[in-house]
Amino acid sequence: MARFLVLQLARLGDLVQTGRLLAGLAAKVAAAGGGEVHLAVDRSLAGLAGRLYPYAHIHGLPAHAGPGRDAAETARDARRGFGQLAALAFDRVFSLNFSPLGMAATAMFPPEVQRGYRQYAGQTDKDALLRLVFRLARDRRGSGINLADIWAHLDDDPLPGALVNPAAAPRGGGLGVALAGRMARRSLPPEVLAPIVRTLFRASGATRLVLLGTAAQAAEARGLVKMLDPGLAAACRDLTGKTDLAALCDVIAGLDRLISPDTGAMHLAACFGVPVTAFFLSSAWCHETGPYGVGHEVWQATRPCAPCLESAPCDQGLACRPPFAEAGLLRALGGSARAGLPPGLARFVTDCDELGALCRLAGGDDPTLAARQTVRAFLARHLLGAESGTAELARGRELAERLYLETDWVLPPPGRTARGAW
Repeated sequence: MARFLVLQLARLGDLVQTGRLLAGLAAKVAAAGGGEVHLAVDRSLAGLAGRLYPYAHIHGLPAHAGPGRDAAETARDARRGFGQLAALAFDRVFSLNFSPLGMAATAMFPPEVQRGYRQYAGQTDKDALLRLVFRLARDRRGSGINLADIWAHLDDDPLPGALVNPAAAPRGGGLGVALAGRMARRSLPPEVLAPIVRTLFRASGATRLVLLGTAAQAAEARGLVKMLDPGLAAACRDLTGKTDLAALCDVIAGLDRLISPDTGAMHLAACFGVPVTAFFLSSAWCHETGPYGVGHEVWQATRPCAPCLESAPCDQGLACRPPFAEAGLLRALGGSARAGLPPGLARFVTDCDELGALCRLAGGDDPTLAARQTVRAFLARHLLGAESGTAELARGRELAERLYLETDWVLPPPGRTARGAW
């Protein structure tokens, strides 16, 4: 009986994006007629993890203790949680986070059964795929693989991407708006968001509007409502700071559509098959963390400086934001087939191919399309054994010469197979 463990100790969005890996492991257990899937998460997300992945045994760990917590009690909680995991024998452990707690957890298991991050002979080690992805990330515009697919391909036989989330379809609960994510400059301020909300509300024929966010975003919600038409404001229900994770799931799962930046709420909507209209700017790049599944849309800032590094200050005066306030975008959102998008903005629709999630250009310019196609063909060949044409093989060889090091394939550590080392 196979027993799998996934260590996902990051936050809400990352938990949802682990869905493809977990669903693939659950499919293996079902096909074998027995087995177990275990998932370790921050304990604040344990309830949500149980709802999203009811087939998994959930282990809550104090990964994000927060201020004001007693350090000694937190350490005791962590030790108890680690003790429960150490008492189990796992056939495969997937460690997805390079964090102090995550790396401490990897020390409990033999390196040969681990994928992702691990420790080998006292040294930090990671799979060849992760090493390759980090090198590809030097050119984020041209890399083009979704984070959910990176984690899924740590398994040798991942579930096809199209089987992960339901196809997007309205659920009857009206139009939802997720106000902001953790990074303020990746979100649209109320004065830019209000015309977008008005336009999509009219175009969708919705009769209800729901605002979602934390208590810290309540002031933004009030500011947004003041900028709406009186009739639309009357149809608005402000839930900022009024929902726990369970209630948030209930609301999102029933929406007709969610308007959102790159947020955990966006990933939840995609998980439930609720159509997403996402606005990606600053450090958000839809080819990396866009909504997963078929039938969503992303309006992506494509200035040469995008995507930027979120930990570095913007030296361009947030130049990626003005296109979202232009009339051309509003006409396009309203359904005009002849509307021209503002420069520096592109519309993508989401789909899945053999590698996983895919954002297909549906409007505007995509200056890095050719580079991403080359990388995806290269990854499909190495991860899936896909056939390539002569030109793709030549470009693939160029990528391999640039991205691979001898340490990727010379004397790999135990557990890193020839395929895993490529």
